[in-house]
Formats: sequence, C-alpha cells, structure tokens
Amino acid sequence: MGLAMARQLLRPGHTLLCLSRRSNPTLADEAAAQGAHLMQWEQDLAHTEQAAQRLRDWLRDVPQGGYASATLINNAGVIPPIAPLSASAAADLAMALRVGLEAPMLLCAAFLGATEAWGVPRKVLNISSGLGRRPMASQAAYCAAKAGMDHFTRCMALDEERKPHGARVCSLAPGVIDTDMQVQLRAAHPDAFPDVQNFAQLQSSGMLSSAPDAAARVLAWLQRPDFGAQPVADVRDA
Repeated sequence: MGLAMARQLLRPGHTLLCLSRRSNPTLADEAAAQGAHLMQWEQDLAHTEQAAQRLRDWLRDVPQGGYASATLINNAGVIPPIAPLSASAAADLAMALRVGLEAPMLLCAAFLGATEAWGVPRKVLNISSGLGRRPMASQAAYCAAKAGMDHFTRCMALDEERKPHGARVCSLAPGVIDTDMQVQLRAAHPDAFPDVQNFAQLQSSGMLSSAPDAAARVLAWLQRPDFGAQPVADVRDA
C-alpha cells in the first residue's frame, strides 16, 4: 500500500520524501511526468537510529517557511516466519519489532522534534492493523508491534495536545488489503497458523481491498477536518 499512497500523493507543489529499502524508478518517472518533487532515500528501517537521524538532519536544514504544512506517514511493517512464539527465531522477532514499532516511534520523535518550531500544521499518520487490537496465534511479533504503535500514538496525542501548535496524530487500521502479507498468511501451514482458512476465505469471498482503493481511503481519512480527534481509529468506521 505504500507505493499506492506515494502515487496518489504525487502532486505539483508537494514535496514527497519516501524511505524504503530500494528506490522505485517507475515512481520517479511518474513524479517527473506530473511535475511533482519526489525524493527517494534507500534506507533500511531496521537501522532505526540511522533512519531517524537522517530524517531529523534533513528537516532541520529546511529553510524557515519552506513548507506550508508537514505530514509524516509510517507504513512499514514485517511479518516474520509464521510460527508460535516458542518456535520463533530471536532474530526474526527482533526484526519485526524494529521495523514495525521501533522505527515508527523514532521517526515520529525525529519529525515532531525537528518541525516543532515551524509554526505550520503538522500531522502524523501511523498505519496500524486490526491485529494490534485483537490477538492471533502465531502472530505475536506483528500483533505486539501494531499494539505498541497504537499505544505510543495515544501517548503522543497527549503530548501534542498540550502544545500551542501541537501535531494531530492518528494510528489508523486500513482494513484488509490484498498485499504480499496476505499472500504470506494464506501460504502458511495450518499446523503453524490456525487462522489460515479465514484468510483464504477473505480472498475467495472478495473481501480484500486493492492497494489503490485502500490508499485512497487512508488518504481521505488524513484529510478529514477531525483528523486526530481519535488517536486510534479504523478506516472502516468512516
């Protein structure tokens, strides 16, 4: 869904900065065709402190009045090999928590700290999941990362509401989307993942949103006048 959101955010007058493991030449071509300013950083978000410092340094170099508003969207997430916690490798668990929880928290801290004196409207949109709000077997790391994201967003909202120009923040579940993660879940062995048939039925019954449709709904939520009124929300509640 990250690429779909990036494509929909390519507009003249916008500056779009994307952090991902690999740059996307097609996205660069689309930005050039639309007259949009796109920057792509090849950044492994597992290197959390490096990513946050890089963002902080770039934001601090922005000239005063350089932007009329600023928004951070955290969308990265990792599902480790599907297995009960007792059968999970420590390195896989650590990676899922670094990318899914530690990286967005550090990027939020960098963004909010570096832009606090800008005096312009600011937003933070963290892409969460329904699995942050209900448990699922063999998904301990992913569920924990998303639950942690929801809760630190609640804390962040309390911090920001005390400031005269605090940012509006939301941790938003985007619904069930036809992504590579869904393919990974449907391919799991039933002995390791008891819910595999439920995910297969979501696909067979046409319950999965396409990435472009999900991106459009998420970005529409971002533009709501009451964005941030609920620090933890679900796009299906619109």
